[in-house]
Amino acid sequence: MDRIAENYVRLALAVGRHDPDFVDAYYGPPAWKEEAAARERPLDELRSEAETLLAELRARPSDSGDELVRLRHQYLTRQLEAVRARIDMLAGRRLSFDEESRALYDAVAPRHGAEYFEGILDRLETRVPGDGPLPERIDRFRQRFVIPLDRLEAVLHATAEECRRRTLEHVELPPGESFRIELVSGQPWAAYNWYQGNYRSRIQVNTSLPVFLDRAIDIGCHEGYPGHHVYNVLLEKHLVRERGWPELSIYLLFSPQSLIAEGTANFGIEVAFPGEERMRFERDRLCPLAGLDPDQIGRYAEVTALTRRLSYAWNEAARGYLDGFMSRAQAIDFLVRWNLSSSLEAEHLLQFIERFRSYVINYNHGEDLVREHVESRGGTAENPARRWEVLGTLLTSPRLPAGLQVVGSPA
Repeated sequence: MDRIAENYVRLALAVGRHDPDFVDAYYGPPAWKEEAAARERPLDELRSEAETLLAELRARPSDSGDELVRLRHQYLTRQLEAVRARIDMLAGRRLSFDEESRALYDAVAPRHGAEYFEGILDRLETRVPGDGPLPERIDRFRQRFVIPLDRLEAVLHATAEECRRRTLEHVELPPGESFRIELVSGQPWAAYNWYQGNYRSRIQVNTSLPVFLDRAIDIGCHEGYPGHHVYNVLLEKHLVRERGWPELSIYLLFSPQSLIAEGTANFGIEVAFPGEERMRFERDRLCPLAGLDPDQIGRYAEVTALTRRLSYAWNEAARGYLDGFMSRAQAIDFLVRWNLSSSLEAEHLLQFIERFRSYVINYNHGEDLVREHVESRGGTAENPARRWEVLGTLLTSPRLPAGLQVVGSPA
């Protein structure tokens, strides 16, 4: 499979010439990247190559006794299918939201109707009483917990170090792994991990929107420990360096790997800060650093936990907008009503949808799939050691979203 894997990487780099978002990270041989940069190959030629590589893989199914080798074969096959689908999209093929997510991410997110969101909003009505519409009340309450810009770096660094400390108690990382945090603006995302290879990450945080107190732990865990940084470090150590598998030296944004990456990064927040540990760290450590009053931190934690459960509204807005059932204005109104976004946040979320489309399912549906997978193997909240163990297995193997499905759960 090594030859097919090498050709997969070269093909992906060539597709990246047509789509600047496609290759999220690459730290393989520089000559392969230089080769792709030297000539833009036509899409029909790239699609034909993807078909050839898929035919070669299917002609030699893996029956190895090594589970990782079997997973490798499945991973390469499904990643190549996603590459082929992305080529088709770049060539003009239109897919529905659900068709696209299945083709690219190996999963279809469940649909959530108004009754699902109304149940959560009813609970929030009692937590944040007062005058005016609920979105306005929620926004006014949250404004008390905006981290001042001049304190943001200190808060983020302190949080990342705590996330790292907690992760190192359960996960062995190679010497020399490191990250750096940069504040940026004008981006369609809230934060981003740009993995550099050699166990290093550059984590950027977008300050175009207010950064609320709860986002500090989200960023520290999701982008860093045990999230994207740890995931990429462990893949590089165990599969690229130790096994010599070149396909893991490239990370394709529009591929099944993204659901695993986003799902483990989001679930990792809960693993690293279980129960009330998150609220206590925010109250005792972060509020003083940010200069915020911790008096309402318990209610803030409860409100933010409930509002996170509204994240599927992002999927429904994306599905409606991209499938042509909602106008742009209607999608923004939907996000304000059901996701409790401010108008500015809703506009920002829609810009993300316009650029990254069905990628949104990787955050919430990905997290749910990872949680179900981990808990079905004994990694429950009552067994934190097992929870870390199962999560660690996901972070060190070429898993696919279809392999996370719990028997009897919907696709």
